[in-house]
Amino acid sequence: MDVTSIVDCAGKLLDLSQPKVMGILNITPDSFSDGGDFLSFDLAMEQAQRMIEEGAAIIDVGGESTRPGAQSVTETEELDRVIPVIEGIAKDFSVPISIDTSKPNVMKAAVAAGAGLINDVQALQAPDAIEVAADLNVPVCLMHMQGKPRTMQQNPCYSDVVSEVKNFLAQRVDCCIAAGISRNQLLVDPGFGFGKSLDHNLMLLKNLKKIAELNLPVLIGISRKAMLGSLLDEPAHCRMHGGLAAAVLAVERGARIIRTHDVKPTVDALAVTAAVSL
Repeated sequence: MDVTSIVDCAGKLLDLSQPKVMGILNITPDSFSDGGDFLSFDLAMEQAQRMIEEGAAIIDVGGESTRPGAQSVTETEELDRVIPVIEGIAKDFSVPISIDTSKPNVMKAAVAAGAGLINDVQALQAPDAIEVAADLNVPVCLMHMQGKPRTMQQNPCYSDVVSEVKNFLAQRVDCCIAAGISRNQLLVDPGFGFGKSLDHNLMLLKNLKKIAELNLPVLIGISRKAMLGSLLDEPAHCRMHGGLAAAVLAVERGARIIRTHDVKPTVDALAVTAAVSL
């Protein structure tokens, strides 16, 4: 079975025949790397434009931090943060927009505002989420997370992290298909840093080809994460170079979307990788 190469994001096509970069746009005060940087509408729009000009093929808009220890926000607060920005990007730019949320009502409002892909760290496990996603008829990225954001890094434990993550994603894919979501609308994310130790993360990256065996587009998000901080002994804003190495390794192992804060360097790194891979 061939991996889907064209993902239809509500009429905006995402061509994954070559790996693409997803630009992160957090409209939050507490995200681990860029919390508070883009809370205002104007700053968020400037950042979206900057990332698109740098080569982002899709913009991922989120209004609730999922960093370890993060506190939840109300549905109303999340909507107030993300909907104006999604509307603005949809009005001014032609790239697909992803909504990073687990809340069904936020999914509905975001798609109505112009989002064309749902990026859910809970893999549509929240009540009514899978039914809402099926009704919205847009692609969904299903991510693996052990536990919840507040507590997920408190002693994560696996017998075989690669097999367990792969099996979880396969099960969620089956549930989505049973709920009426087309297989060609599904993407998967092994969830680096979401309920994983450094060793778990490294094992997943080393064996990412096993996740790619699901024959669905693989999205990875390692940008500036704590696993890089542990390896490099650097704060979040100094982890770009490590993130580029991880992005190249991931693409060589089958990843099709790299979710990152550092768009232009990642686009350049993937261009070189693609030239060598031809």
